[in-house]
Amino acid sequence: MSEQFDYDLVIIGAGVGGHGAAIHAVQCGLKTAIIEAKDMGGTCVNRGCIPSKALLAASGRVRELRDTHHLNSLGIQVGGVNFQREAIADHATNLVNKIRGDLTNSLKRLKVDTIHGWGKILDSQKVSVLTDNGEKIITAKDIMLCPGSVPFVPRGVEIDHKTVFTSDEAVKLETLPQWIAIIGSGYIGLEFSDIYTALGCEVTMIEALDTLMPGFDPEISKLAERILLKSRDIETYSGVFATKITPGSPVTIELTDAKTKEVIDVLEVDACLVATGRIPATKNLGLENRGIETQRGFIPVNDRLEVLKDGEPVPHLWAIGDATGKMMLAHAASGQGVIAVENICGRDKTIDYRSIPAAAFTHPEISYVGLTEPQARELGEQEGFTVASVKTYFKGNSKALAEGETDGIAKVVFRQDTGELLGVHIIGIHASDLIQEAANAIAQRQSVTHLAFNVHTHPTLSEVLDEAFKRAEVAV
Repeated sequence: MSEQFDYDLVIIGAGVGGHGAAIHAVQCGLKTAIIEAKDMGGTCVNRGCIPSKALLAASGRVRELRDTHHLNSLGIQVGGVNFQREAIADHATNLVNKIRGDLTNSLKRLKVDTIHGWGKILDSQKVSVLTDNGEKIITAKDIMLCPGSVPFVPRGVEIDHKTVFTSDEAVKLETLPQWIAIIGSGYIGLEFSDIYTALGCEVTMIEALDTLMPGFDPEISKLAERILLKSRDIETYSGVFATKITPGSPVTIELTDAKTKEVIDVLEVDACLVATGRIPATKNLGLENRGIETQRGFIPVNDRLEVLKDGEPVPHLWAIGDATGKMMLAHAASGQGVIAVENICGRDKTIDYRSIPAAAFTHPEISYVGLTEPQARELGEQEGFTVASVKTYFKGNSKALAEGETDGIAKVVFRQDTGELLGVHIIGIHASDLIQEAANAIAQRQSVTHLAFNVHTHPTLSEVLDEAFKRAEVAV
């Protein structure tokens, strides 16, 4: 380390991305400090991935044990199934506390200095930290920004954090409203509709865009609507804005047609979860001190994760995670952090967003990696190649049949000329685990003509992809 600086690397934000970057930096021999104003682990550990998956695990068990038709088909009879909301909520809280503690301890073991306070850029290679004991100035050869994101609350929506709330409050599961409206049909909305319906709540889902689940491949969205929404008698609206939401008992929601701008209905529900996405938490970071302008709040970066000013890299300044707006996923942030540290150490690396998978942990799960079929066809038109796709079905898979979990498909999108794998989309049992094989293949830009000859364990769910690759290989 240069004696000119207090640290080789100072990281602002101790979410999953910042934590992963800190660990990799120490492994690379960098003296590292991490600054956090709130809780170690950021949104993922405290208000996102971890508590929500704990709730999904518990509520999923309730759903399974109450599905007497499914259990009877396996020769199992179960009596009445009861649960305690408080105990399920405690399961999520306890998991959060454990993982947050594990993250904190891992940094202590590696001798990463953790500074509690609000960090911001003061000048080139200089950071100000506002702590309980006043302002502290730290110098660092390199600075990495990992401020994360916060829930987006649209105009006209009033939050009281009790009857109208975001995912930050929903993960606490403080109540189980008889009738809850969910604004948004993305990952958050879908997962909480799964939790609430499993635990006996009635759900109305409201989506502003014309189609439900607009972020997924259209065929997956269509099937997910049948399996995850219609089969659970979830009332849905699409092409409708919740233009005014007023907390209380009841909560009132004014619904407006997205095209005509006319009010079409007013709902009265017991509670409302606002799941309309997330926005970057980039205010008061001191970006203006380096002359950096955000783009819709996001910090501009290149694929080396260098912060950009007027399109050019700012020396010794890096940014990762949700605040960059590339892929607002915890594991994407972690991957970005490692790439950024590699570049800090002089080992030139770029991140490949196409190979980063994503998943919704519903029952059954949805996962994908790479391009949707419409995205692939658009790319094909631009670059002059033809796109093809094939599908295989869980109902033809031996393991899925043995489990009695046969709803779902795997869809493979590929170039017809070279067979290069462009995208894989899965809905079905354990889809989140199955997608990694496809992600690794896309990272290596492999062809279905190669993947078709990989040998998969029998009988396993992985054979759903094996069969898909074999069908695709025939079409090349």
